[in-house]
Amino acid sequence: MASVKYVFEKGSKSVKMFTVQAKACKKTENSPMKPLLVASPVEEGDYPVVVFLHGYLLYNSFYSQLFNHVASHGFIVIGPQNSSLRLVERVNNFRQEETETSALYVVSGADTTEEIKSAASLLDWLTHNLASTLPPQVRPDLTKLSIAGHSRGGKVAFALALGKVVSSPIKISTLIGIDPVDGMDMGNQTPPPILTYEPNSLKLDMPVLVVGSGLGELKRNALFPPAAPKGVSHEQFFNECCAPACYFVAKDYGHVDMLDDETKGFRGNLTYCIAKNGKERKPMRLFVGGIMVAFLKAYLEQEKGTLMAIKDNPGVAPVEVSTCSFLERIN
Repeated sequence: MASVKYVFEKGSKSVKMFTVQAKACKKTENSPMKPLLVASPVEEGDYPVVVFLHGYLLYNSFYSQLFNHVASHGFIVIGPQNSSLRLVERVNNFRQEETETSALYVVSGADTTEEIKSAASLLDWLTHNLASTLPPQVRPDLTKLSIAGHSRGGKVAFALALGKVVSSPIKISTLIGIDPVDGMDMGNQTPPPILTYEPNSLKLDMPVLVVGSGLGELKRNALFPPAAPKGVSHEQFFNECCAPACYFVAKDYGHVDMLDDETKGFRGNLTYCIAKNGKERKPMRLFVGGIMVAFLKAYLEQEKGTLMAIKDNPGVAPVEVSTCSFLERIN
């Protein structure tokens, strides 16, 4: 099984990770005006592009190890910093910030409309500006574009793929939801709602991967609700997908266990106390990165053997997989 396990290990490509500051972006009408974290192979070549939207109140930098893993297998990964932190960042006093952050976490978040528009604007910006930011002789292949997101970012990724609020300015080839969350509970979805509670109702013209956490729907303590409440998270998202769609759940890992081993600062420390976690982050991060790579290679590069081998024997993964389900077998 060594040929299958390679996706759960660092790939053969050397990776350059860098930031593109908003002030350095060409200020056109369609400029996203968001700082970007980019992980790119450095070897000459044409590479598919993955846009990854971070979770609520998190930093894109918290995913740097995950981005590096995926990029090392031959993908350009771009993580914009969304605007959901702006309200918190206006608060200068640490104690005020702590109170504000807690309040923001335990109530339904703001309308995601602006985040959806921002993601669409970023895709438009990429078509004109991405190539000039990359290492020499690295060429982005935007005909192989994947939109991915974690938690609230997963909801935004689904919304953009579905054409909620705005249509994507370029064709999206694949969609990935990493423990996506559509709100606080059934009937308490953040607008615009994604889930309809009708099986196979999400008419997505692209293959979909949904990855869930087994501990996400459990409370860590009495102070915080579950990070990925049952009924508005990964299981329901998959149930509403149409074929082709793949679904994996890591049994003993939590909602933020795919983040970097060290997430510093107040928000970084918060990730260790707001959600129920597994014993360590590395296995979940390797699992998420590996499944993403296997899925992307299957549907963007027509290399389907690895994904099918994991489906047939999920024991090769670095975590225990409690659910492995495909709506359509990959031929």
